[in-house]
Amino acid sequence: MKTKNLILILFIISFFPLKAQNDTVNSKPKVGLVLSGGGAKGFAHIGALKVIDSLGIKIDYVAGTSMGAIIGSLYATGYSGKQLEAMFNTQDFDELINDNFPRASKPFYERENAEKYAVSLPFDNFKINLPSALSRGQNVYNLLYQLMLPVNDIRDFDKLPIPFFCIATDIETGESIIMDKGKLAEAVTASGALPSLFQPVIIDDKILIDGGVTNNFPVEELRAKGMDIIIGIDVQDDLKDKESLISALDILSQINNYRTINAMKNKIPLTDIYIKPDITNFSVISFNEGGDIIANGEAAARANMPKLLNIRNQQVSAFKRPLIKTLDSIKINSINIKGNERYTRSYLLGKLKFKEDENISYSDFKKGINSLIATNNFDTFRYYIEPSADNNGYNLLGKIKESETTTFLRLGVHYDGLYKSAALANLTKKRLLFNNDIASLDLILGDNSRYNFDYFIDKGYYISIGVKSMFNQFHKNINPLLALDEDSPLLTGLNKIDIQLEDFTNQFYVQTIFRKDFALRVGAEYKRLKITSETLFEEDQDDEVTFENTGYFSLFGNLKFDDYDDPYFPKKGFYFNGDFHLYLNASNFNPNFEEFSIAKADIGYAFSFSDNVALKTETSGGFKIGESSTTTLGFGLGGYANNYINNFSSFYGYDYLALSGDSFVKATFTLDYEIFKKHHMLLSANFANIDDGLFETGQFFSSPNYSGYAIGYSLETLIGPLEGKYTYSPDTGNGYWFFNLGFWF
Repeated sequence: MKTKNLILILFIISFFPLKAQNDTVNSKPKVGLVLSGGGAKGFAHIGALKVIDSLGIKIDYVAGTSMGAIIGSLYATGYSGKQLEAMFNTQDFDELINDNFPRASKPFYERENAEKYAVSLPFDNFKINLPSALSRGQNVYNLLYQLMLPVNDIRDFDKLPIPFFCIATDIETGESIIMDKGKLAEAVTASGALPSLFQPVIIDDKILIDGGVTNNFPVEELRAKGMDIIIGIDVQDDLKDKESLISALDILSQINNYRTINAMKNKIPLTDIYIKPDITNFSVISFNEGGDIIANGEAAARANMPKLLNIRNQQVSAFKRPLIKTLDSIKINSINIKGNERYTRSYLLGKLKFKEDENISYSDFKKGINSLIATNNFDTFRYYIEPSADNNGYNLLGKIKESETTTFLRLGVHYDGLYKSAALANLTKKRLLFNNDIASLDLILGDNSRYNFDYFIDKGYYISIGVKSMFNQFHKNINPLLALDEDSPLLTGLNKIDIQLEDFTNQFYVQTIFRKDFALRVGAEYKRLKITSETLFEEDQDDEVTFENTGYFSLFGNLKFDDYDDPYFPKKGFYFNGDFHLYLNASNFNPNFEEFSIAKADIGYAFSFSDNVALKTETSGGFKIGESSTTTLGFGLGGYANNYINNFSSFYGYDYLALSGDSFVKATFTLDYEIFKKHHMLLSANFANIDDGLFETGQFFSSPNYSGYAIGYSLETLIGPLEGKYTYSPDTGNGYWFFNLGFWF
């Protein structure tokens, strides 16, 4: 018996070393990856990840700060280095960082009132303030949330496909915060909220900013997670020498880098593989050089190939990352948004443009989110979707933060051949009388002083109410038929007449939005039109002749659709603007007035042949119905301007308002070649028929009687387009130069 027990004991003793040996053989090191912040220089992380993926190295934990947190979180979500490269190469970072929403997402009044200002500043209590940041970070959140939908329901970041944490900074205490729980997109947005560039992110009553302020390389925290091997990728700047410290920005950057560079002296030894890409020639905003930065990250990782292969050899088998896909459609069963105090639920739903229990594409879902934020009535919208209880669709939940800034001072400058030099000062007030109203006053001072006033109560899909008042004037040689009756004896021998035109227009209207993007306005208008000239004199007048000084009362309807991606240089989109005016009455300056109507429409379509070549096609037409003696509201063509009044429009090859008639049809084709970013070469051709009674004579659809061509150059600047165009018409053999500077107003 004793012999049997002894044999059993010896067997057990001999088994344990064998078992321990097998465990040692089968065990593999835990590999951690830490990614530093560095703005656009963080693209180098992607290049390094491509190399890590190509070797089949399995990463067990990812930590990052700022851009390192963004790329690291997406890697932890399941995206490969190659997928990340494809995503970032197609991303418009100007749009992403500056919170530029697609133009089609903006309300009509927001487009009209915002596409003519070079500067917009908060202006509360009669004091000009600076915004808390250049960007709200909403576009960054939108992008991250969409990409992170596959892990949308995970609140503990340890349960991600690769466990993850990132670093943010509590701006009130200066404390470094480890973000390892909560909503992933929100946490990462906080980690990358670079001060002055992005607004702080509020999570659990903490005001959080970029983690790089306190800990730009969280290697100690990653080691504490039990990692055996740590790969560190560092894209922080080195200290610059005196030859490189040229500007004030260079000096401020150097001062800011002291802390992080000194901290790295103690952090580098904590990594087992330290990868330092060459980012000397790049800055935190070198987003347009992403391809080169990725390549440098890849080269730096390959320089560490022996060490990386050693890690791979310690792992049991090569790791292949599964392909990850995002949602392409979504069913919204319910919508629950909190935080709105001044804006009603119906207002929010009207801006979202989708309804409960509706199946929509994720693209339309994103457009709805953009439409709500593009009103500029909200600072942030932190939303998330969760599966319904029956797993048949999703519930949209979110918290919106209403903007406290309601008054803005906006400025602009402009020059063109019609209105000449002008400076614009605008005062915009939101929530003036009601929670969802906006009032805007433009004062335009210059060679032809003008003003525009708009007041709009926005009810979204419901009936909205608007009031518009504007005064315009210009001094120009025009076709005399726009000022005189064709039977007037004053026409004898006149080809042009030098006139001063003043237009004072007031409108009251109601508006509704239907089919999501069409705006229909119906209203009443009072117009006071005055045309005088010093070219001709009558016996009883010493200085000027008055051709027109009449007040017109009319009813009007307007239908508008506009989804051009850019108001000046569209590369895609469709435009329609149809207008009908029924003139019912006129003041006693026009004693023989009889009712008449004017109908007109503009249609445009833009499409691209490539990334830098686009074609815009436009057709326009209009006609008068009824009484024909009132010529001053007729159609006039000629010149180049985007803000003509009444029934005047551009036509290349002819001077301003050189052609006139009570009906017209016009087609314009513009080829836009963007040679370099924001530098455009433009080739245009236009053709038209304009005369009295085109429909009656059949000339409306005949070959064009007038043609003109233009070649020009345009540069997009901070204050608007800088343009020079030479136009020529073979009909007359005459050529004209047109110059424009600044946004049109």
